[in-house]
Amino acid sequence: MNVVLAPDSFKGSLLASEVCTIIKEAFQHEYPEATVITVPMADGGEGTMGAIVSATNGSVRYVTAHGPLFETRQTAYGVVHDTAVIEVAQVIGLPLVPNEKRNPLHTTTYGVGEVIAAALDAGYRRFVIGLGGSSTNDGGFGMLCALGATFTNEKGEHLPPIPSSLPHIAYVDMTSVDRRVYESEFLVACDVDNPLYGERGASYIFGPQKGADRETVRLLDTWLYTYAKTIEQQIGRSYAHMPGAGAAGGLGFAFLLLGGTFISGAKLVGEMVQLPEKIKRAHIVITGEGQSDAQTLYGKVPFYVGQLAKQYDVPAFLLSGSLGDGFEKLYAYFVSCDAIATKPMTVEQCMQSASTLLYAKARNIARTLKRFS
Repeated sequence: MNVVLAPDSFKGSLLASEVCTIIKEAFQHEYPEATVITVPMADGGEGTMGAIVSATNGSVRYVTAHGPLFETRQTAYGVVHDTAVIEVAQVIGLPLVPNEKRNPLHTTTYGVGEVIAAALDAGYRRFVIGLGGSSTNDGGFGMLCALGATFTNEKGEHLPPIPSSLPHIAYVDMTSVDRRVYESEFLVACDVDNPLYGERGASYIFGPQKGADRETVRLLDTWLYTYAKTIEQQIGRSYAHMPGAGAAGGLGFAFLLLGGTFISGAKLVGEMVQLPEKIKRAHIVITGEGQSDAQTLYGKVPFYVGQLAKQYDVPAFLLSGSLGDGFEKLYAYFVSCDAIATKPMTVEQCMQSASTLLYAKARNIARTLKRFS
């Protein structure tokens, strides 16, 4: 029996690679005759670079760049053949900001531009960008500054790459962007369709998760509106209302300005790690995530894996940390939907014991499959 393991991470407790290792060990214990193929997955957020690099035997390049609070820190990007893989969460992710300092008025995307520039210097012209998990809400202003875009106020003074500069932008020069950027291809892993500003925009939908209170959300939304209008008037094209412009605090808007192509994060990762071909040859597929519910149907890893399994008529099992409201809708894609908890317990207890609980549940699946194989 060929078993393909293609889970996302169990956020806060297990990396996708760790989930694969635990399930594989359970199968080796109960069903050693099975061939188990591990394909750690991600959807563009945390773990995207690692999943792609691990599954493709790629490599990691370490660079120095500015973090979300404009502090200097070491970060990294992945390399797969001729492609540089940049995970935004690695550079300016929310976990990099201490809880007491979380406020998107003070976080910048500047470091993302620096990492892109480092990859350009290394000769790469094809980029995969994992857009999820940012701590920012600057519309990609910082990134554009790092790549050479010029922003000045009414007096012609250059503005620093921080969010408080946004309402003071009077003139924009995109022709000063590093010409190598326009020679490059950007594939952007994105699973949200929010515009840049407005009630469904970056500030109102994602700002509170990043530490913005009601007044800060209103202020940031106003700033992004002014920022976008100034840019669009000077370049003669409109991007702010395009699906995905509001992703990662508006970083999606900046990538649209640079000609980025948006694609489902799970699909992009899946195609890079050749998951369709592996599932096509499988007898069983197992996937999972921290919590599966009705939202899983909106482009998350298990939904993508379930779709592939259904397409190739391969039975698929969902094994997640917990099951939430509406998980029953997932039965259209999975033979069974299971949570790893074995008794009543709090979320904290479940997360702390995730390895043990996952191993026990995976053993049950392995025993069942062996019995009926």
